[in-house]
Amino acid sequence: DCHRYTNKSCEECLKNVTCLWCASSGRCMEYPVRRVLPSADLCELRSARWGVCWVNFEALIIAMSVVGGTILIMFGLCCCCCCKKKSKKQVSEGPDKDEERAAREREKRRVRQEERRAEMKSRHDEIRRKYGTV
Repeated sequence: DCHRYTNKSCEECLKNVTCLWCASSGRCMEYPVRRVLPSADLCELRSARWGVCWVNFEALIIAMSVVGGTILIMFGLCCCCCCKKKSKKQVSEGPDKDEERAAREREKRRVRQEERRAEMKSRHDEIRRKYGTV
């Protein structure tokens, strides 16, 4: 079906999405679906056109590589930023919780000590009263 457009224009050939246009030879052929890229014996990458006439496979591969690499780098940076934010948040929460816990413990100890002092004072006062030293 695509061979009918050989030696015609690229636009006519590529109206059918299953066709591949080779600009160097002016041939229109079926796209080799079993392979991702057309082999060099069919058509060189810089001469092969598929889908649109103004982009060759070589430029398409380079552009897709750049876009894919950029997306991967952006994804990696986003992951790093999120991890750093989480670790900073955990670090900043950790000491505050520890300080609060330590303050509660100090307060409990202080209250217990006050109770013991009051108890000891009352015992001493009872002993003094008993022996009349008050």
